[in-house]
Amino acid sequence: MTGAGDPPEGTPNGAQGGGEDEYRSVVFDESFVRAARLQEFSADERLGEHHSPAVRTRHAWMRLGGSRQAVLLVLLIVLAFGTAVYMGIRHPYKTPETVRAQPLRSAVVPLAPAGEVPGATPGDLFAHSPAANYRIGAAGVNLPAVTRTEHFSDGQVVAALTVAKDYIVRSSLDPGTLTGGSVRPVRLLLDTSQLDQFDRSLARPDDNGHDAATGWLVRFDPQQTRLADRNVRVNGTLAASELSPDALDVTADYTFVYAVRPAAGAQDAARGEDVGKATPGAASLVTVRREVHFRLSRENLTDHRLEVLQSSLQAGPLACSSKPADALRPLFAGQHAGKDRPTGTDPYARDRVNPSLCGELAPSAQPKPRHPLR
Repeated sequence: MTGAGDPPEGTPNGAQGGGEDEYRSVVFDESFVRAARLQEFSADERLGEHHSPAVRTRHAWMRLGGSRQAVLLVLLIVLAFGTAVYMGIRHPYKTPETVRAQPLRSAVVPLAPAGEVPGATPGDLFAHSPAANYRIGAAGVNLPAVTRTEHFSDGQVVAALTVAKDYIVRSSLDPGTLTGGSVRPVRLLLDTSQLDQFDRSLARPDDNGHDAATGWLVRFDPQQTRLADRNVRVNGTLAASELSPDALDVTADYTFVYAVRPAAGAQDAARGEDVGKATPGAASLVTVRREVHFRLSRENLTDHRLEVLQSSLQAGPLACSSKPADALRPLFAGQHAGKDRPTGTDPYARDRVNPSLCGELAPSAQPKPRHPLR
């Protein structure tokens, strides 16, 4: 028979020393199990305060279960993004400064004729003038051969030249602009930072070097002048170069030749000087030389806009006292400048910082019509 301390089936298989090995302390015999006192608490007892809850409360973090990995992933992404932003702000390379628009600087110079202004039909005038071989309208504003620059592709250079061409066409060839109509087509091409100066120049023109309306565009006084031929003769050049890694420089140098006649009632308008009577029915030519300097940033290329930095305009035949800051008031066929000639400039006089400029229109610039109208 087995002892009271041995299991009924005898010593477990493989046990050495009849259960006296290291596992003996965890093996319970039948008598021990039978003698064990089992007690099951009632529902009231289980709900009592002296007993622990049947279900162990798990920590909120433990209850997240599988979503913990997602939370950790989001935290890692946020940390990586924050690090990237911080390093972007703190990087050692200097960010290029934003190129800001500058105000336009302009000069408008009337050119007084040496003698009487020739008059004839527009076709005869054009055919016997230096503009005989000029192209008509926008066809005379051609883009040059284009090569890429260090920081701009050839497509970007073409885009810059195209914006400049559009500005030249709208500000010098559009009949509405020339005759005092809407200037919105020109305004839409300007950098937004120059719009205030443009509006001020059109509303309150001044020959102070910044606020001349004719610094932005070509226009005639509609009360005195009308176009005798809408086909304006044009000749000139466009050129582009890199101004900085963020801006292109475009220069335009064009000569425009307009055929004009006096507007109805202009014969009786007081001009303030003795210029003679205009020949009835005769047209005359007005020659305008415009040199315009543009700057286009990368943002301007995207927006199809530009900055007009400098503008130089020379126009004749005009009287020196014609005040061309707001509009051009040309002398017509049969008229002359009279005594209204360029006056001497005294460099010692300091009473006027920006004296009005005036030049003389060379006789070679005037047409020599075969059949002049008298």
